[in-house]
Amino acid sequence: MNIRINEKPVTVTDGLTLSDLAAQVKPGADVLVLNGFPAPPETPVKDGDTLCLIRRGEQPGEDELECLMAARHTPGVHGRLKQARVGIAGVGGLGSAVAVALARVGVGRLVIADFDVVEPSNLNRQQYFVDQLGMFKVDALVANLARINPYVTVEAHRTQLGPDNIPAIFDGCAIVVEAFDRADMKAMLVDTVLERMPRATVVAASGLAGFGPNNDIVTRRISRRLFLVGDEVSEARPGNGLMAPRVGIAASHQANQVVRIILGEEE
Repeated sequence: MNIRINEKPVTVTDGLTLSDLAAQVKPGADVLVLNGFPAPPETPVKDGDTLCLIRRGEQPGEDELECLMAARHTPGVHGRLKQARVGIAGVGGLGSAVAVALARVGVGRLVIADFDVVEPSNLNRQQYFVDQLGMFKVDALVANLARINPYVTVEAHRTQLGPDNIPAIFDGCAIVVEAFDRADMKAMLVDTVLERMPRATVVAASGLAGFGPNNDIVTRRISRRLFLVGDEVSEARPGNGLMAPRVGIAASHQANQVVRIILGEEE
């Protein structure tokens, strides 16, 4: 009979149980997932079943993880994501969440840049942990992304971005995500990339503070090489601060826009 084990097609004999297959294919596997659900070892396997065999706490090899991710995305889509190089300017609430999303879908190379450190007020919306307080954000994010997908290459720059270093830092990036808090820094990043990196597209954000309606946050195409996410009016102020849910909505818009550009959906 024909089944799939960790997303690879396999032909096996009839009458086997999950335990039998685990012993043959992945000795020591202690989590047996059958057709998407944990199952007892004595469960018989039927033609067409899909199995995932896991050794608890073990990191899968690169080939195995690639196979699993390609099965979710389809091989052609995953291959294009893996070849992409994306820059992220600022790794606070927006940038850290965008980086996490792109690492999870398997974008092959992320170039991140920020000069700030993790402080307590960041924990209400940024992808860091209490035990990382005081660390440079880029260093903390590299560690966190490695736990999500250790086979994504992350190039980190612990520096303040400006017109003089942006083209060099993000050289080779077809897409640069603008993820700053300050309006002047946002404008500077967009202007620099559009003027000095003629092959790069910018995915920027404006207007995502507070707890306003979800659907007010949208993605707009401003020009051929510029997309803008947000409601364009919600600024952080007393009583309307930056909060994880709405920042997360905007970050997911940005990450999905990056994926759409990589896959040619905006050509």
